[in-house]
Amino acid sequence: MFSNFGQQNRSRFGDNNTVHQHGHGFGTAPVFLASISTILGAILFLRFGYAVGHVGLLKSIAIILLGHLVTIPTVLAVSEVATNRRVAGGGAYYIVSRSFGTSIGGTIGIALYISQAISIAFYMVAFAQAFGPVFEWIVVKYGIKGPIDLRWLSVPGTIILILIMLTKGADMGVSLLWLICGLLAVSLTTFFMGKPPDPENFDPNSLSITQGIANGDSFGKVFAICFPAFTGMIAGLGLSGDLKNPQRSIPLGTIGATLAGLVIYLLVAVKLFQSAPPEQLANVEEIVMAKISIWPPAIYIGLAAASFSSALGSIMVAPRTLQALAKDNVLPIPALNRLMQTGVGKSQEPIPATFVSGIIAVVFVAIGELNFIAQILTMFFLVTYGALCVVSFLEHFAGNPSYRPTFHSRWYVSLLGTVMCGLMMIQIHLFFAIVSIVLMFAVYIGLRRSSPEQRGMSGIFQGAMFQLTRWLQTTLQKNRNNLSESGWRPSIVAITQFGERRLGHFDLLRWLCHRHGFGHFIQFFPGDYSFPEELSARMHVYALIQQTEASKAGIFVDSLICPSFQLALAQVLQLPGISGLPNNTILLEFDKNHPEEISEVKQGTLLAVESLFNVLILRSTKYRFGYRSSIHVWVNDANISNVPMMLLLAYILVGHPEWKRAKIRLFACSDSWETELDADKLATVIKEGRLPISMQNVTSVSYDNYETLEQEVTQRSAQADLVIVGLTTDDIVSGNLDQELQRYQGVNDVLFVHSIEQISID
Repeated sequence: MFSNFGQQNRSRFGDNNTVHQHGHGFGTAPVFLASISTILGAILFLRFGYAVGHVGLLKSIAIILLGHLVTIPTVLAVSEVATNRRVAGGGAYYIVSRSFGTSIGGTIGIALYISQAISIAFYMVAFAQAFGPVFEWIVVKYGIKGPIDLRWLSVPGTIILILIMLTKGADMGVSLLWLICGLLAVSLTTFFMGKPPDPENFDPNSLSITQGIANGDSFGKVFAICFPAFTGMIAGLGLSGDLKNPQRSIPLGTIGATLAGLVIYLLVAVKLFQSAPPEQLANVEEIVMAKISIWPPAIYIGLAAASFSSALGSIMVAPRTLQALAKDNVLPIPALNRLMQTGVGKSQEPIPATFVSGIIAVVFVAIGELNFIAQILTMFFLVTYGALCVVSFLEHFAGNPSYRPTFHSRWYVSLLGTVMCGLMMIQIHLFFAIVSIVLMFAVYIGLRRSSPEQRGMSGIFQGAMFQLTRWLQTTLQKNRNNLSESGWRPSIVAITQFGERRLGHFDLLRWLCHRHGFGHFIQFFPGDYSFPEELSARMHVYALIQQTEASKAGIFVDSLICPSFQLALAQVLQLPGISGLPNNTILLEFDKNHPEEISEVKQGTLLAVESLFNVLILRSTKYRFGYRSSIHVWVNDANISNVPMMLLLAYILVGHPEWKRAKIRLFACSDSWETELDADKLATVIKEGRLPISMQNVTSVSYDNYETLEQEVTQRSAQADLVIVGLTTDDIVSGNLDQELQRYQGVNDVLFVHSIEQISID
C-alpha cells in the first residue's frame, strides 16, 4: 500500500528533519487513495448493516456524524502539523514528534503503534470473513458438519503476510492502490444499483427512521464497533517520504478522503435502511450488502480487497512506527531500543519490529472476535486522536513563532475534537476511558523523566498561558474602573537588597499573596548598570526562583540595578501590576538589630506615601515568626483609619496553610473611655465582616501615654509570632518615623501598616 516505504527510512531518523526527501515524488492522488481504501474497509461491509439494524437509520447517521466530529478535527490538526516543518518519511509519529518533541510525540506514537498493530489483526479477521461463501461451498461440497472456523484462514493469512514483509519488504508499488480502489468503486456501484433481496415482503415506507430491532445493542457499543471505519484518514501519512510536495498533498489527500468517506457512509446507511428490515440487517452472520448488490461476488471481492489493503498498510506502517520510536529512544529499555531500531539492507527494513508487530497481530487474530477487536481498537484510536487534538488546540494559543504551518485549522475545531474524543470514550466505557487516559499520562511522565531536555507539554502550556495572561491583562485593564466593585486585594511590591539572605521579608510576601493577591519580590543591587552586573543579578534571581519553587510561593521575582535605593524605589513604584490590577502596596523591611537600615526605609516610605501607595514595613528578627500560631493586632484611636487593612492582612495570613493554627487577637487601645474606638464597636465590625476572630479575643486596653502603651504591648504580646501595629501620616511626614519604627522593643517580629486607601470591611 505504501510504495518503497522502507527505502525512505535510511535517513529519516536522527537528521532532525534537516534533509528534505522527495522519494518517488508522488502527488496528492496516492495520499487520497491510501486513505480512502482504508476508510472504506471491513466495517463498511461487515458491520454497517448491523448498526442500522440495531439503532435505526437516525442513530446510524448520528454515529457517522459523531465519528467525523472526531476524525475531521483530527485530520485538520494532523494536516496542520504536517505543514509546520519539512516532512521526511515516517508517517504520523515522525510528523508529530518533529514538531512537538519526543516527549509528546512518543506518548502519541506509542498509542498510535498499538492501534496500528491491532489494526493488522482487525483487517485480517475481516479479510477471512470475505471468504464466507467459499467456506459455505466447501461445507456443502464435502459434507462437513458445522461451520468452518474462519481462523483457519485468518491466522495463516496473517503469518503469510508477515513473512512477505520479512522477505520482500515494502517495495510493492502505489499502482496496487489504483487496483484496490477500482475494485472498491465497482463493489459499491453494484451495491447502490441493487434492490431489496425480498421486495415482495419489504416496504421501506412502513419503517420509522428511528426503528431498530427489539433489545438491540446500546448506542455506545454500536459506536465503538463502527468507529474504526472512520479512522483510516491518516493512512496516507505513511507516504510522507515519497511525496513531491507533502505540505500540499497531505492536507488535500487526507481531508478529501475524509469528506468522501463521510458522504459514502451516509449514502450506504440510507441504502441499507431502504433495502432490508432491521432484523435482517442486524444479522452479523450474513453480509447483507451482498444480498442487495446486483452482483453479490463484487461485495466479497471489495471486502477482500479493502481488508487486504488495510492490513498491508498496517503491517508496513506499524513496524516503522516502532522503529522510529526506538531510534528516538522512546522505549523504556535501552536494549529494546537498540534491537527495535535495527534495519536490514539498503532500505533498512525493520525486521525485529516486524516480528514484534506480527506477534501482537497473531494474538488478536487468534481471538477471532471482530466486535471485541473493534472496541479495543476504538479506545486506542480515540485516546490517540484526542491527544493530537489537545496538542493542536494548545499550540494555537501558545503563539510559538517556530510553529508556522502553511495549512491552518482553527482552535475551536481542535477543541471540538478533544471534547468529542473524551465524550465518546466515556460513552463507550468509562473505566477503560479512565485507564487509557491514565496510561497516556504515565507514558508521558516516564518520557519526561528520561528526557527532561526535550520539549514537553510544559512548553506548550507556557505559551498558551502567556497568551491567556496577555488577553486577561488587556481585558481587565479596559475595565479597571470596575475593579473596586470586587473588593480590595493586595498587589504588593517588596524591595530589598538582602534577597535570599533574609527570608522573613520573602516569607511575609508569599503568605500575603498566597490566594488573595499578587506579589513582586525585587532584589535591589546598588551600583551602575553593566552587563557583568546584569549577569550577576540574574544568578541571584535564579536562586530566588529556586526559593519560590521550594516554598511553593506564587510570587514573581526579579532584580533591579540602580545607583541608589531612592532611585530603585522610584522605578519599582512604576512597575505594572498583574491582570489589570495596579500595584497598591509597598513592602519594606529592616533588621531590628541594624537600626542604621532605617534611613533608607524612611526615605522609601515618604516617597511611597507621596505616590499614594499603602506601606508595609517589616521589622524582622531572628525569631522568624516563631511557631506561626498567634497574631496580635494593636489599634488605637490615632490610627483608626488603618484598622480595616490591618484586620484584612491578619485574615489573609491565617488563610495560608503555614498559619492555619494561628489565632488572631485584637487589642483596642484608648486613652479615654469616651473615645470612639472601643471593643464593642470593633466586635461589631468583626462580626459583620465575617472575620475569623473570636469575640473573646477582642480586648480593651487603656493607657495614659505612649510609654504605658508600649509596656502593655510588651506585657501582652512578648510571645506573639507577629505583631501588627499602625502608622499615622504624622508619624511619616513629621520626621519621627525612625523613632516609631523602634518602638515595642519587647516583642518579636512587627509589621507596621499605613493605609492610603479607604478600605471597607462588609
